Amino acid sequence: MDNFIRAGVILQPKQLKFAAYCRLCDQADGPTLISTGGGRGSAKTHAVYSQIFLDDCQRMPELKVLILRKIGKGNVEQFEEMRRKILGAGANMRIPHNYQAHKQILTFDKTGSWARIGHYKDAKDIDQYMGLEYDVINLGEATQLPYEKVKLILSCLRTSKPNWRPRCYPDTNPGGVGHAWYKSIIIDPWRNNQEKDTRHVQVTIDDNVYVNPEYKAYLDSLTGWLRRAWRDGDWDVAAAQFFTTFRHDVHVISEFDDTRAREWFAALDYGFAHYTVVLLGCLDGDGNVFIVDEHAERLWLPQRHVPAIKAMVARHQVIAERGWRSAESVKTRPLAISDLKRFVAGADVFSRQSDGTTIAAQYARLGISLRCANTDRVNGWAEILQRFGEPDAGLAPTLFIHERCKRLLDCLPALQHDPNRPEDVLKVDCDEDGVGGDDPADTLRYMVATKSRAVTQRKLRGL
Repeated sequence: MDNFIRAGVILQPKQLKFAAYCRLCDQADGPTLISTGGGRGSAKTHAVYSQIFLDDCQRMPELKVLILRKIGKGNVEQFEEMRRKILGAGANMRIPHNYQAHKQILTFDKTGSWARIGHYKDAKDIDQYMGLEYDVINLGEATQLPYEKVKLILSCLRTSKPNWRPRCYPDTNPGGVGHAWYKSIIIDPWRNNQEKDTRHVQVTIDDNVYVNPEYKAYLDSLTGWLRRAWRDGDWDVAAAQFFTTFRHDVHVISEFDDTRAREWFAALDYGFAHYTVVLLGCLDGDGNVFIVDEHAERLWLPQRHVPAIKAMVARHQVIAERGWRSAESVKTRPLAISDLKRFVAGADVFSRQSDGTTIAAQYARLGISLRCANTDRVNGWAEILQRFGEPDAGLAPTLFIHERCKRLLDCLPALQHDPNRPEDVLKVDCDEDGVGGDDPADTLRYMVATKSRAVTQRKLRGL
């Protein structure tokens, strides 16, 4: 606080929270990745620059800082504006410093610490910073970068100072090619109160009392995904998002009573380099579908998957005997594969391999009999959309997902429309580290689009 007050800078509450988290990085067991982000106009950039200029660089001699932002004339102007606002300039300089505009390096007289502003236009431009050492990195507009490039940048985050722990300050808005990794690594631990190496400060324009009313009115006038992303800082939405009606606070549940289930079923999407994903779901008496559990692993053979799938199924209960005197008289037993009304899988598991066998046959020998799913992509996605309902328009959802289904919940908000076939989802593979991919969503599509044979036969008789 003394460092900020000495410079005549009074931070707003969320900015102070960000600064406090940055100080946690000093502790041996503290975090190393401090994020601030959400809506636009939230003064998150001011918070980051203030922390770097007024605290980090004032208390640590010869600190080396990289401020990395997406290229553009506006970013140079923003840096200059922040320097003048936070440090002062000319006769009004409050913190002595030297700014070499042609090199875009700012050096502090008292400590010799310096901050360099770097730019990137495309992900390949990140390579120019490789091999250098930085004590602090501010990764601006972090969701504009794929995770493989972010990993390269973080490899430069190291120090030779014995009393300093390297740290990264990413700031960004929802959306972009890096939306999925940012949500998985930073936002989900924050939501689930499971932060270890990370901390996140969620901000919107409501956290900035100094924003001009005209800009706030502009953000308030937005509709659709733009409003949710720019105004509300909603991490479950992105540009070209397919499932725009998905709401974490509506569709995600933390508890489920297994005795509500009237029918159990499962679906599998096969992969080896990609994930093999199995979802366990059920139907209740009101026609709602609940996805209650998930198995997702890669680089596994069926011999490893099957015991894990059976164990996942057995974590749940099925009614063995129902008493009619009271609810307490209901007796349950562990759910088994044989209790499932159907266990469906994509068509690829039924394709014959070079030796004449199929993946489905391997699973059958291990005790899981698979049935070919309805693989119609467009109608499958439409079924999911219909079941999600439209909460903002008063259309109640009939599809709910348990919070333990982490990969599915990470996947759904990141899926985008296929530009060549807007009714379809754009296919996307996970990267070499297993981040991203559409395998869980395909599994969900198989599950909701494939009906039991009894239902199908009744529809045919009706025709």
